[in-house]
Amino acid sequence: MRFNPKHLLFIFVVFIAVQTSAQRTKRQVLEARRVQLQKDKVYINALLSNAKRKEKNLVGELNDIKDKIKISEDIISVISSETKELGNEIYTNQLEINKNKRDLEALKKDYANMVYKSYKSKSQSNRMMFLLSSENFLQAYKRFQYMKQYNAYRKTQGEEIQQKTVELQTLTDSLTVKKSLKQRLLTDKKEEQNSIEKEKKTQEVLLSQVKQKESKYKKQIAGFIKEEKRVNAAIERSIRAAIAASNKKAGKKSTSATFALTAEAKALASKFTSNRGKLPWPVEKGYVSTYYGKQPHPVVKTLTIQSNGVRITTNKGSKARAVFDGTVMAIQIMSGNKKAVLIQHGNYITVYKNLENVTVSKGSKVKTKQSIGTIFTDKITSKTILDFVLLKNTTTENPVNWIYKM
Repeated sequence: MRFNPKHLLFIFVVFIAVQTSAQRTKRQVLEARRVQLQKDKVYINALLSNAKRKEKNLVGELNDIKDKIKISEDIISVISSETKELGNEIYTNQLEINKNKRDLEALKKDYANMVYKSYKSKSQSNRMMFLLSSENFLQAYKRFQYMKQYNAYRKTQGEEIQQKTVELQTLTDSLTVKKSLKQRLLTDKKEEQNSIEKEKKTQEVLLSQVKQKESKYKKQIAGFIKEEKRVNAAIERSIRAAIAASNKKAGKKSTSATFALTAEAKALASKFTSNRGKLPWPVEKGYVSTYYGKQPHPVVKTLTIQSNGVRITTNKGSKARAVFDGTVMAIQIMSGNKKAVLIQHGNYITVYKNLENVTVSKGSKVKTKQSIGTIFTDKITSKTILDFVLLKNTTTENPVNWIYKM
């Protein structure tokens, strides 16, 4: 089989088309992420503008600034990726434009040659002589067919030139739009960088004020950490008690650290697992202000905090909601009469802490997104924060891996 250069051209065109489509899809994902982050930033600013600044709230205000800086940095990161993808699209677009220009020039050249040759032999008498000079009827018929095909080909060439011209104009317009979008993104990036610089200056001023009374703030934070440990220990005791009860019912050893599941509970746990990364947020609106894991305190860097879950800042009066179907395992009382609700989903447990009041009771069945209580709003800081923890048996897991786009 002989190799045809046209095959190579076809493969190249298909490759460019596939590559362009893939680039566009990736950029659409990045664009959606950027738009969402910008919405989050507006939402955070609206939330934080309600908080009054007081001396006791300096640490909280520094946390707010840290959140604002982080989301601006995330926006810059997404813009950078989106700009890079847009640059790739512009490059691919330019390749297509260059190819179309070459094709158009070749078509115009061929068409001009045809018009010129046609002009030289266009008289009716020349055409008649061409037909009449045939040696026989078959040759005359073939010459007639040739003349028809030649005229049809000329018409097709003319239409193809028009089509290529339209395609070229469309590609050029698309390129102009993409270059304009890239420029807007670069402007947005610069604005976000300026915003970060402004927030960092405010952060430095507040940090100096905190440093002057660092021992006082350390005491406040240590008190918070101590209370957090007490609550976590109480939660673990509740879970271990539930595990022991399930094991006793199933006739297993009470020393086991895993739930003895019924067939129904196994099915529920399996559904919960299959929804990893797709579970709804435990609040309708909000942003993560503290992530999972061991980390230095965002303000007093000499202190380390261990976050067993995530802290989600939301609107005053917001409700906590179940992230999946389950059964209320326990309701615990925290300091200041705040509550924590533990919901069991087979051998998984979700915990909703810092609730002002609850609308469920121990043993009640709950559905996905069902409201389980109102989140407490701190009177000093004016902050409404839900502490959300997710465990498998007694082991905590990172909620970011389970909750949709957290």
